[in-house]
Amino acid sequence: MRTPLSGWGRYPVGISEVHRPERLGELKVPLQSSGSAIARGLGRSYGDASFNSSGCTVLTERLNRFLDFDPSTGALECEAGVTIGEILEYFIPRGFVPPVIPGTKFVTLGGALACDIHGKNHHKDGSFGRHVIDFSLLTADGELVHCSRDENVELFRATVGGMGLTGIITQLRLRLIPIEDPRVVVDYDRAKDLDRALELFHESDERYKYSVAWIDCVGGGRRGLGRSVLMRGNPATGSEAAVLRPEKRRGISVPSTAPSFLLNRGSIRAFNGLYYRKHPRQARGVLSGYESFFFPLDGIRNWNRLYGRSGFFQYQAVLPYDDGRDGLVKMLELLRKSGPGAFLAVLKRFGSGNPEAPLSFPMPGYTLAADVPRRGSAVLDLLSRLDEIVIDLGGRVYLAKDARTSPGAVRAMYPHLESWLEIKSRFDPANRLGSDLARRLELLP
Repeated sequence: MRTPLSGWGRYPVGISEVHRPERLGELKVPLQSSGSAIARGLGRSYGDASFNSSGCTVLTERLNRFLDFDPSTGALECEAGVTIGEILEYFIPRGFVPPVIPGTKFVTLGGALACDIHGKNHHKDGSFGRHVIDFSLLTADGELVHCSRDENVELFRATVGGMGLTGIITQLRLRLIPIEDPRVVVDYDRAKDLDRALELFHESDERYKYSVAWIDCVGGGRRGLGRSVLMRGNPATGSEAAVLRPEKRRGISVPSTAPSFLLNRGSIRAFNGLYYRKHPRQARGVLSGYESFFFPLDGIRNWNRLYGRSGFFQYQAVLPYDDGRDGLVKMLELLRKSGPGAFLAVLKRFGSGNPEAPLSFPMPGYTLAADVPRRGSAVLDLLSRLDEIVIDLGGRVYLAKDARTSPGAVRAMYPHLESWLEIKSRFDPANRLGSDLARRLELLP
C-alpha cells in the first residue's frame, strides 16, 4: 500500500510503499522485493530523510524489545526501535538514563544513531554515537553484519550519522549512565543581547553538564539582537535527591485543523516578549523535572500542527567558534528582517565533534536552530542566504533537520562526504538503500 509520509516539519510529503515488520526476520522482505528501502522510526527527523518515494519505507517502531542489561557497566542491548522515552520509563527506577538526551523523547535508538543526535550536554559528553558500543546492521545484500570500533570499522563509522543509507540498524548496545535523581538543578540567566549570552556561555559553561539558551529571533530591536534566556544545570544529587521514578506530565494536543495564521509575525513577537520577561534576570538552584527541562515541547502533542498544513522548516546549523559570533549576528539579522520570522529558536555550544563519523553534524562551535514557517518563496531565499553564511565560515547544516539544502551546499559543508560516498558505493553498489533526502542531495553514487 502506498502511503503519504512526511517528516516532523510536514514538508515535503512523499508517497511510499510501507512495510511494518513485527520481528527482525521480516526486515529482509523490503530489500528483496522493492527497488530501494529506508528505515523509519517515529518520523521525528524534520525533512525528507525518513521516507522513500522510490521504493519502500520500513517502519521499525514495533521492533522495540529490551534484550539484555548489565548494571555493573550500564550496557543496554536492545532492538533499534526502542525509544528514548521507553528507556527513561524503564530505567529511571533502576538508576540509569541515556548518556545523550535530545529535545524530544520520541526518538528511536536506530534513528538516534543514524543521525548521531546530540543533546544539551554535547559540550561535555559529545554526540550519541560516542556512547554506542556496537550494533547489528542489515546491509543492502541482506547480510546481517556486526559493527564495532574493532569489527567492520568502515561500516561502523559510515553508519553513525549516515542517515540510514548504509543499512537497517536492527539492534545495538548503548552504555547508560547512573543517576541519583532524574531531576535537574537549573540556573537561569537573562541576557539582554547575543554578546551577553555568549559571554555567559564562555564564562561558566564548564560548570554545567547541561546548557542551552532560548533566543529571540524576532524582537529585541537592534540593541537587543539575540536577547536570550540561558538555562544551564546539573543532575540533582545529595540533598536534592528524591525517589527514582519516571515523571508523569499531562499534555495537551493541537488539533489537525489548527489554522496557520495563529503563527504570524505579530503573535511570534508577542510570545517572545512574554517568554523573555517571564524569566527572572537571574535564578539559582531551581529544581526542575526532567520532562520539562529536556522535553519542553513534548507536553504539546502534535505541536508541529501549529504551523498549519504548509508546515515549517527547522533550520539548524553550526558555526566554528572563530568568527562564529559575527556569523550569528548576520543570521539573526536575516531572521529578524524576514517575513514570518522564526518562532522557536535555541542556541547551544558544541564540544569536540565525532571524528569517527564523516557525516556527523556536531563540531566545535555555536549551533543555532530556528523554526521558520513555510510561507512563500521568500522563505527559501532566506534559508539559502543562511546557507551562504554557514559555508563562508566553514560550518554545516544538520541533515536530520534539512528539507531543502542543495547538493553543492552540502558538499561544501561536509569535507569528508566523498570518503563516505566511497564506502556507500562499495557496500551498496545498486543503491538498494535510499531516501528522498538521499536523492535530493545526490548521496546515491
